[in-house]
Amino acid sequence: MATRTQARGAVVELLYAFESGNEEIKKIASSMLEEKKIKNNQLAFALSLFNGVLEKINEIDALIEPHLKDWDFKRLGSMEKAILRLGAYEIGFTPTQNPIIINECIELGKLYAEPNTPKFLNAILDSLSKKLAQKPLN
Repeated sequence: MATRTQARGAVVELLYAFESGNEEIKKIASSMLEEKKIKNNQLAFALSLFNGVLEKINEIDALIEPHLKDWDFKRLGSMEKAILRLGAYEIGFTPTQNPIIINECIELGKLYAEPNTPKFLNAILDSLSKKLAQKPLN
């Protein structure tokens, strides 16, 4: 049985494919997750994250951008965008505790991205979580 960490990793892969131009991924997300042995509750969890990010992608990107400081969101790598979008979605729209989300995203960054990416993800998501703690989303 897959863990939530594995489910999140699979969601990042789906979001990466979507960001890379594969819009068909939406139609086959469920079967791709099942191929990765993500089933039952974890399948529902992964699909809720994937679909939630896609439904709110513009809002999520707008949440992330002010925290990038000297970075342009459009110039970020597709993997960094995928991980940031997942983290921002969970921070803003799910009841999961922010430290858990941030840690999971850091671990995903270690697994999927460049060596400096985990620090970058930590800084952005920590800043975002502090901002939303002061002014939560409705």
